[in-house]
Amino acid sequence: MEDFILEMININKSFSKVKVLNDVTFRVKPGEVHALVGENGAGKSTLMKILMGIHSADEGEILVYGKTVNIRNPKEAIGYGISMIHQELNPVLDMEVSENIFMGREIPINGLGKLGLVDLREQRRQTERLFSEIGIQINPRALMRNLSVAQMQLVEIVKAISLSSRVIVMDEPTSAITQKEVKTLIDQINRLRKQNVAVIYISHKMDEIFQIADRISVLRDGDFIGTYPVTEIDHDHLIKLMVGREIKEFIPKSEAHIGEVVMDIRDLSRGNHFTNINFQLHSGEILGIAGLVGAGRSELAECIFGITQPTSGEIWINKKRVVHHHPQDAIRNKVALITEDRKLTGLNLKFSVKNNITIVSLKDLARM
Repeated sequence: MEDFILEMININKSFSKVKVLNDVTFRVKPGEVHALVGENGAGKSTLMKILMGIHSADEGEILVYGKTVNIRNPKEAIGYGISMIHQELNPVLDMEVSENIFMGREIPINGLGKLGLVDLREQRRQTERLFSEIGIQINPRALMRNLSVAQMQLVEIVKAISLSSRVIVMDEPTSAITQKEVKTLIDQINRLRKQNVAVIYISHKMDEIFQIADRISVLRDGDFIGTYPVTEIDHDHLIKLMVGREIKEFIPKSEAHIGEVVMDIRDLSRGNHFTNINFQLHSGEILGIAGLVGAGRSELAECIFGITQPTSGEIWINKKRVVHHHPQDAIRNKVALITEDRKLTGLNLKFSVKNNITIVSLKDLARM
């Protein structure tokens, strides 16, 4: 029998009588990168949240080094040497980077720990050392609020590594970072592998999975399909296992009538963020704006929408020059924006779905 660092045996979980995990068994060896794949809604994140004690399983057991454990919350999971980088980032935005790294395990001032006094200087020093070892340039004193989504993701990665865990779950860790930062992450994963740390890697990026994984486990609609050595499976077979059928055409092309120009961007610039951007958008058209993280894509969209102001250039909508001093100006001109970070800048999470949908059109709905 093989030795496993982690075993999740016959896990079942339902939400409101909807079964999301059906008798799932998942095993991880020390020092391996084990990819966990499946379509959206397959149950990957739910399974890992059960491992972290965020959810409790309806049935099944978890074994760490062959011993059954009862993990009731993330702190207990960390106590068993298990940590997780979540897909949905949840930093404390008004605390600095070093405070987020050491949250829940703050370093006390010598002799004054009982008074709850934290040694911020030491936390910053250790954070700077961790960043230096990994090759990340972020100021430990910076407020999380002032970081980009990519930088927040890197802070979460460093935090997980700093816990000296024996099992690290990475849920879509490269979704918001640049190719250079992806290489840094892969180097760290290889370093962890040499230290006999197990990495559970959840991703939709097939190239990454085949590049770093030792084994791949597949979930489909809450069912465990199987575990396969990466050397014994190819891209097409893996896709078939994930969706349950052959995929011959990934994105069917539909016919579209391309009409007149509805938006014309002329020599639009904003400081060092982007320079002399020109494009035309026609009715009935989908226009892609591509580039690496940090290339200025989001900054361009925010500028067009009136969140920020251009330093030069013009915006024309329906053959009329417009100036968007504020998002309300853009909305009046029938321009909408789905933001990069929906949780932080797109939605009011304390409001109902009804209030979120109607918040931009209150004048049409309310008399006063």
